[in-house]
Amino acid sequence: MIRYIKNKISILAPLVVASTLLVSCSEDFLEPDPLSFYEPETTFSTESGLQAVLASADKQLRNNYIHYNNAGNSVPIGTEYVFSDMAKYGKTDNSSTIADFANTMVPTMSYKTATNDDFYFGFYWGEAYSGIKHANTVLTYIDKVESLSEEVKRKYMGQAYFHRAYRYLNLVYQFGDIPLITKILEVPKQSYYSTKKEAIIEMITADMEKAVEWVPEQSKLPYLGVVNKGACRQLLIKCYLASGRFKDAENQADILINQSGYSLMQNTFGTFDPGGNPTTWTISRNVIWDLHRPENKIIAGNREAIMVMPNGGVQSFLPFASMRIFGPNWNSGTVTTPDGKQAAGRFASNNANYQAKYDYARALGRGIATISASYYSQHPMWVVNGVEDKQDLRHNSTVGNWVNMEDLKYSDKTSAFYQQNFRLRNGTTLLSKDTLREWFDFPLYKIYLHDVVNETNPNATDFQGASTGSKAHWYLYRLAETYLLRAEARFYQGNVGGAAQDVNVVRARAGASQMYGQVTIGDICAERGRELYLEEWRNVELKRISHCLALSGRPDEWGQTYNKANWDKQSGTDAAGGSYWYQRIVHYTLYNKYPSGIVVPNGTKFYTMDKRNNYWPIPNSAITANIKGKLSQNFGYDGYDPNIKVWDKWQDAVADESQL
Repeated sequence: MIRYIKNKISILAPLVVASTLLVSCSEDFLEPDPLSFYEPETTFSTESGLQAVLASADKQLRNNYIHYNNAGNSVPIGTEYVFSDMAKYGKTDNSSTIADFANTMVPTMSYKTATNDDFYFGFYWGEAYSGIKHANTVLTYIDKVESLSEEVKRKYMGQAYFHRAYRYLNLVYQFGDIPLITKILEVPKQSYYSTKKEAIIEMITADMEKAVEWVPEQSKLPYLGVVNKGACRQLLIKCYLASGRFKDAENQADILINQSGYSLMQNTFGTFDPGGNPTTWTISRNVIWDLHRPENKIIAGNREAIMVMPNGGVQSFLPFASMRIFGPNWNSGTVTTPDGKQAAGRFASNNANYQAKYDYARALGRGIATISASYYSQHPMWVVNGVEDKQDLRHNSTVGNWVNMEDLKYSDKTSAFYQQNFRLRNGTTLLSKDTLREWFDFPLYKIYLHDVVNETNPNATDFQGASTGSKAHWYLYRLAETYLLRAEARFYQGNVGGAAQDVNVVRARAGASQMYGQVTIGDICAERGRELYLEEWRNVELKRISHCLALSGRPDEWGQTYNKANWDKQSGTDAAGGSYWYQRIVHYTLYNKYPSGIVVPNGTKFYTMDKRNNYWPIPNSAITANIKGKLSQNFGYDGYDPNIKVWDKWQDAVADESQL
């Protein structure tokens, strides 16, 4: 029987069920084994109890990307991209104000997590504190397990530190100053105060220094998908960067790159997957394609994977409609040929009108563009030395990794343009009525996942992504990111040549034709976008980089510098000022560029972003539930008060935790 936690934990953290997902190095994934939280003093007096809660925390990492309940139309990671330079909300048949963030983001807004098309602000808040609770459970009860050796005890503590630090580092860049919770209390606490993000970063950095020492390398762990030393070191690098300790970050990256047994995959490897329909869309085997096949992410031969989030099996599997959510709505009836026919249709393979040559639904997925790529991410982001580098395997349509809309061909046999390439315009006539949703290029190698259920169904016309029986393993950390983190660290120290070398290592592996002589922070961010799409938390990373720029005093690509005292405390929608994150919004997206809205077939859509949206508002529900204390609301939102007490030192916040 699955039991839930007794009312012993702060109301700031949702109640969850503990379960395991220990993943073997083979494809045999163990199913969840729920253990009781009902009497934690009993359950967590055993090593198996500690293992269970850590396994639950490991498994929970996937939720930040996929989240099964909403994965049909939207996923959490999409919110991170909508709040960045790389994407926008594209499902234009939804509310006209859905992306009008400058005007709609308020503390009392809906923080829904249970509808298909919602954003995940509240979800990220709740999931983070749930993961923090898992970590705190281990740290609170570990001394009650008397049989543990000091070495094993430290391993579990280090893994718990990772889970707590991972959540807190993301939270402080999503929400700013937040409540710091470090222990399991006997009764709910309702008298929290916020703790400054800098103090939280200081605490988790110290924790991660211990974790790097205590947690074993992956080779000494029996399962994939659990926290290992490499993952701890990667997170420590990010903590050092967020602390302004740039040389320390570089040193840790040196160790991970040169002394930890990892290396970039340079050649094809593992199992070759030819894609959904080679007749329609041919994949020429290449290392980038292989690197992102789910089955290849978990094999021993993949020396680039630092930590993977396994997602396979039966009960433990989370479906991921990646092609549906992140692909364009090419099948729309308002994408037409020049003579007014639908550009391409969807037919079941047993239908008389079926043409294997034009089975885009099977080859590319039936996209609905819940998350639509920004123009920047399609073209300008790929420009190096004035050249849009289409030799780069990550942007290469010739090998099949990248899909340009103009690569598709009209499939209506009654059209005079049958078998000709798609075109956006016929003279001055626009052939797509909704370019927000219907027309954008995309990296197929990132979003393609087998829809096993529909692939075996001859009546199927709707291929969405990983369905039951599929695999959707995802990277948490790869060595390619380590090179880009070291590039950052070198840049902040003024070593732009060394930074360029690191970026070029990643570019060389991708077969790029253009290399950097020196780089700006914009170049590093662009390379992160090219390499880490749907892996990095794009919104979080851009805000972390904004903070690092302010700490370093280094200029951005436009020559602007940032004050560490106010980089994140400005409001307005004008182009001047704000954080580096906001400047990338201004320069690279459509936000704020169309004050009268954008007209599409379903109405007028508004896309706005405020400087204050650098942080999301603290949920009003968390503030009002904290009846004996006062949480600090973020600058620019209703309820902001600079006079509210905020802990400047994490030690003071920890000392106050037991004071009810």
